[in-house]
Amino acid sequence: MNKVGIFVDVQNIYYTTRECFGRPFNYRKFWQEIKGRHHIECAFAYAVRRNDDQQIKFQDALRYIGFEVKLKNFIQRSDGSAKGDWDVGITIDIMEQAGQLDEVILLSGDGDFAMLLDHIKVKHKVKTTVYGAPKLTAQALINSANLYIPIDAPLLISPK
Repeated sequence: MNKVGIFVDVQNIYYTTRECFGRPFNYRKFWQEIKGRHHIECAFAYAVRRNDDQQIKFQDALRYIGFEVKLKNFIQRSDGSAKGDWDVGITIDIMEQAGQLDEVILLSGDGDFAMLLDHIKVKHKVKTTVYGAPKLTAQALINSANLYIPIDAPLLISPK
């Protein structure tokens, strides 16, 4: 089995699956699919700390599945806008882990990661796979991945 690292841009996946499908991503189903085919060497989920009970339960569920959850404080600016992205943290972790992996699996639609994937493919000869919501995954990111897997119904939580 090849060694994989999983890196999840939680905010991106939450908002893009909500926009595309009106339903959340099924992390448990995703984990089962990956674990059935690969050895999971590391798995990080990058989220924003809001101290909201629902968020805490969700983050605990991610930990229970097997993810190491990394939290960054949510910043509310005086103009009403908010900030809480993990692009630099995800990039650092992927660059640090890529040399020990056969494959990097990134869950995000953010085109800013395209250069990162191009870099680690050349430097570390690692395969790159991107999971992203259709229509909301940057074409540059799709093009830079060895494999793009569009998130669809089987990877979403079923409506009640």
